[in-house]
This record gives sequence, structure tokens and C-alpha cells, in this order.
Amino acid sequence: QLQLVESGGGLVQPGGSLRLSCSASGFSLDAYAIGWFRQAPGKEREGVSCISSPGSSTNYADSVKGRFTISRDSAKNTVYLQMNSLKPEDTAVYYCAARPKGIATLGICKQTRNWYNYWGQGTQVTVSS
Repeated sequence: QLQLVESGGGLVQPGGSLRLSCSASGFSLDAYAIGWFRQAPGKEREGVSCISSPGSSTNYADSVKGRFTISRDSAKNTVYLQMNSLKPEDTAVYYCAARPKGIATLGICKQTRNWYNYWGQGTQVTVSS
């Protein structure tokens, strides 16, 4: 069974940057659409960004457009979320999720929680001075 592992979270000052990684062992992430989600205390988990399989299509939440970038590194079997110009409201636990590619989902991805089959354990991002 696919197991996802997030890393790269931490404490950063407003305006700073972090790069989150989503990796897996034993399975090629190229065969999965990957989504990044976040959940702040007392709030519902929300979609941040996603990348399709094949990875030519990406989507972003309006709140992160122009600041976050999702990408794949097939050689490292990793999907990244580069986060720039971070704001205190970006503070949350960030999760990556995966859905196997299929005929009906080639080249698309969604920022809907129930669209994904596998989830990682999350990594904490705190933006504070």
C-alpha cells in the first residue's frame, strides 16, 4: 500500500520560504495525482494545490496563487510544494495526498479531499515573528 511521507515543515518568519516534500517508497509517484492540503487549528482541511498524472496540469487555491509552486522530481520520486512570501495565515499542518491515475483522470487533479485515496501524516508549518 502506498505510504506518503511529508517533510520540510518548520518555523519561518513572515515573508520567508519553505519547501515541503512528499515522498514514497516502493511506488512511483509519477503514477499518482498528488494534492497538497492544509488544516489550521479549528478549521477544516482545505486544498492548497495539486498536480496531475501525467504532471502537466496544476491547480492552486486563490489564497496561494503566485506564492506557492507545486512540482515533481521523478528521479527523486518526490513532489514538492515551494512556498514563498509566507504569511501567518499559512500556518497549518500540511498534508500530501495521492490518487492513482486512471483513464478518467489522466491529466487532471482536484483539490477535493474525497478525490484522494492515500494520505500522509502531515508536517507542521508555522509562520510567525
